[in-house]
Amino acid sequence: MLLTNPHAVRCAYPAPLRELLNIDKAAESRRWLRCWPEQFSSPSPVWALAGLARQLGLAQISLKDESSRSPLASFKVLGAPVALLSLILRHWPHSGFSPADLLAGRHAAQLKDWVVISATDGNHGRALAAAAQSVGCRCVIVLHAQVSPEREAPIAALGAEIVRIAGNYDASVHEAARLAAANGWQVVSDTSYFGYEDVPRDVMQGYAIIADELWPADQDQGPAPAPDYSHVILQGGVGGFAAGVLSYFWERLGAQRPVFVVVEPQQADCLYQSAQLGQAAATAGTVDSVMAGLACGEASPLAWRFLQPGIDFFMTVSDQAAVQAMGVLARGDAGDVPVLSGESGAAGLAGLQALAATGEWRQRLGLDASSRVLLINTEGATAPSIYTELTSCAPAQVLQAQMRWLAQRAAVPQQAS
Repeated sequence: MLLTNPHAVRCAYPAPLRELLNIDKAAESRRWLRCWPEQFSSPSPVWALAGLARQLGLAQISLKDESSRSPLASFKVLGAPVALLSLILRHWPHSGFSPADLLAGRHAAQLKDWVVISATDGNHGRALAAAAQSVGCRCVIVLHAQVSPEREAPIAALGAEIVRIAGNYDASVHEAARLAAANGWQVVSDTSYFGYEDVPRDVMQGYAIIADELWPADQDQGPAPAPDYSHVILQGGVGGFAAGVLSYFWERLGAQRPVFVVVEPQQADCLYQSAQLGQAAATAGTVDSVMAGLACGEASPLAWRFLQPGIDFFMTVSDQAAVQAMGVLARGDAGDVPVLSGESGAAGLAGLQALAATGEWRQRLGLDASSRVLLINTEGATAPSIYTELTSCAPAQVLQAQMRWLAQRAAVPQQAS
């Protein structure tokens, strides 16, 4: 399904939104994470999918690949650590702590009894656990019934204490809040709710690093061109990822920003429902999707402040479409570089394929032979056995094929500065 957002506007980036998310803070967040070399590699590559663009009748498809950024294999490595660092600095404003010293564990003795907690579908909790291990504080992660043992294991391996519940993701968010209130712990969640916005804002600000990497470092001083995308397709979830990336583009380009599309699973369409209702809302579906990272039932009210005026179209895709897109990327079907993309990571391509295949949708979005589309592969094979089952390719095979492709063509990914 595709919904045109009647509330989308074309204007300069609104000042109230800039107070929440802005490019200066995105650049600062990027500098902070450069002090975390064991988990953060900057920037992630951008692959040109020229063959797929020709097949779909487009001028260009660029795929920013978060699967290779860090051992966590997910864009979530950008959000939770930035939020944790910000929270510590707010909690101890006169301590003299620096992000570099915190990530190096130099204040672990002072933080050893301080506890952070979050709910997760897998990737956010893994990123928070890694950051907590580095700074030396305790970390508790609440997992719902649909989180597989394969996704649980790497979180526990990073020293996090695991709490299991019987409900879904939204129930795990409520349980994390309850445990925090009962024990005096600090919630580091990537979704907002009433009275809780500072930390989700910091998480979203971390996600804006993805967009910051796309701009040349000397953009304000020299003639280096800004990225020239006509359309940007982003994954949904609770909305924080889309809001973080959108905010950066909007502040940089104002009314000339690209067309933005948000893609969600059909059965976890809280943002689509929010667009229909004109306010942050819950999904009408079961939430149970193979796209585990996008299987969220309630939109983040904070993220919705950005998405309601800034996203032009909301759409849903089937699990089958996402799995098919995973295979297209893994095999490099159109002669493009093979890419390791997990279930949620391939959702953007699944959306683009559906849009390109439907004449009426192409017309509504202005997708044609001149269109330059940006996709973001938000995760790699974060659950390797599930990835292999869905694609019939082992993750190692895909990475080997990628290395062969690069060697044969003596090619390198387009790199942001």
